[in-house]
Amino acid sequence: MPKKSNKDVNGGRIRKDPPDYFGRLAGSAWRKVVDFLNDNKEIIRVDSGLIEMYCTQYEIYRNAYKHIQENGEVQGIYESVQNAAGEVIEKDFKGYKRNPMTQIYSDSLKNLTNIGKELGLSPKSRKELFDNLNDGDEEGLADIVRLFK
Repeated sequence: MPKKSNKDVNGGRIRKDPPDYFGRLAGSAWRKVVDFLNDNKEIIRVDSGLIEMYCTQYEIYRNAYKHIQENGEVQGIYESVQNAAGEVIEKDFKGYKRNPMTQIYSDSLKNLTNIGKELGLSPKSRKELFDNLNDGDEEGLADIVRLFK
């Protein structure tokens, strides 16, 4: 029996099981996204890398948010005051600094938004898809409308 080419494995569709190396949150996102996307004829196995990026960014976003919840958006800056023996005897408050995790959170949100647009996961990107199909492809438009019902 001839070996199937990579594009023909699983009927050319994206596998439902997440990659083994995914964390719990990325795996959960994978299952949700793939269930939705496998109904779209435009999404094929070659798009799995884009879906992996989306799901891993989702996990980073959630982990960053959890860290921010636990540690706050800002962190206090303290300077240690030492005695002659080098022992810390006091800590002077110097102000606040931004929790570095807020930047990771922000970056992951931007990445999720951009990758989600590419995959048609946002309401705006789906509307654009409808508008493009509405420019003459009535059968394609009917397929997309059925997909989102």
